[in-house]
Amino acid sequence: MPPRPRPAEPVPHEALPKVAALLGGTTAGLAVTAASDLSLIVDADGVIQGATGGGDFADEKITGWLGRRLVDTVTVESRPKVDELLRDAAPGEVTRWRQVNHPSPTGTDLPIRYAALRPDAGGPILVLGRDMRAVAALQRRLADTQQTLERDYDRLRAAETRYRLLFQICGEAVLVVDATTRRVIEANPAAARLLGRPVRRLVGIDTVELFDPASLRILEGQHASLRTSGQAPDCRAILLQGRGEVTVSASLFRGEGGTSAILRLLPERAADGAASEEQAGPLPIRALIEAMPEGFVLTDPGRRVLWANAAFLELAQLAAEGQAKGRPIDSWLCRDETDARTLFATLQDHGSVRRYASVVRGAYGALEDVEIAAVTAPGSPGCVGFSIRALPPRSSLNIGTRTEPRSVEQMAELVGRVSMKTLVRETTDLIEKLCIEAALRITRDNRASAAEMLGLSRQGLYAKMRRYGVGDLDAVEEG
Repeated sequence: MPPRPRPAEPVPHEALPKVAALLGGTTAGLAVTAASDLSLIVDADGVIQGATGGGDFADEKITGWLGRRLVDTVTVESRPKVDELLRDAAPGEVTRWRQVNHPSPTGTDLPIRYAALRPDAGGPILVLGRDMRAVAALQRRLADTQQTLERDYDRLRAAETRYRLLFQICGEAVLVVDATTRRVIEANPAAARLLGRPVRRLVGIDTVELFDPASLRILEGQHASLRTSGQAPDCRAILLQGRGEVTVSASLFRGEGGTSAILRLLPERAADGAASEEQAGPLPIRALIEAMPEGFVLTDPGRRVLWANAAFLELAQLAAEGQAKGRPIDSWLCRDETDARTLFATLQDHGSVRRYASVVRGAYGALEDVEIAAVTAPGSPGCVGFSIRALPPRSSLNIGTRTEPRSVEQMAELVGRVSMKTLVRETTDLIEKLCIEAALRITRDNRASAAEMLGLSRQGLYAKMRRYGVGDLDAVEEG
């Protein structure tokens, strides 16, 4: 078996001059350049006489270091390291590596790791540097990541504290249950009081063991529905030890440890109390609004109908409240999109609207002139209540009346039934009214701007608004 070759031993420091002599000056210089990212030649006074670096240092302007002391090209905290580096440089010896920072024209310090050697006693010092910018960038990213993790951890800890506090002070009995095993993971004090057991005795128990065996099938059905579809209807179950009947509400959520469920246990006495409170409070008010002769509609922030009384259903030619629920009130209210936009923009700016003249479009095409009053509910931001009052029916235009045609078609139908003089006068009134309404819509009900747009004085505009019944008459009187 041939002997194993011995590994090459490192060249001793005293052999370096011989190696340099063998390679020659030019070759040795190339070797130094290839072995380091940055090389400097420093004289005995510490002044840089030569600097060689690759293209990576083009933006650092290292040629500007020539003729300057090396210690003057580094940051303040790096100067002691440079002094030690130059002092330790001796013939035949390579100093240990030291990392220093140079101020950079780019605004970010240039980190370099230096070692030095002095080929001849009393001669210049060769300083070899390695670029540490990639390492410094990684260190910065590591520090930023660490800071981000710390901030996320603080937010997570604050969120967990809020969850724990809410879970503990919640007045409803709540159980957190493993969705697979049905075993209790957590229970709040309200659940412990309702079930008559300390929290520590509830943790780990199968939830069905907390209820009467007669309720076992119902609870298992709810649990199966929850696991398969993620939803389950509420069910009623009887607690052990004669603690009464409860309504069990289940919700599924996915956490770090797997899928869990939240069970809310609402005693029947609490449900009965809530029902009696609703009958004593909101139901009588709702009954009164239902019986109102004027239409009333409640909408959500998206302008979808939540509830409407019988008077509005009659105006909209609807047979049941279900035909209106969930649909935008714009489906029946206002003449056109511009009219609706004006109404809702005014409501959003001022919080309420009074005596807004518009129409209700019935499901079968009937048009009913109405006057609208609306207000945003203070306790429910975005919910709006509309009171819609039907105006007296307008007959065909007759002599001596102030009723004017509302369209070219209606005006054409009046030819031959009224005199041309009356028709022209009423048509002029119609044009004036339409111009005033358009100006008020464009200026968002700014009367001064509307008067200027129409070429009228402010008082003249108010007089015409009173004459044609345009806008909020009370606001006109106040103005």
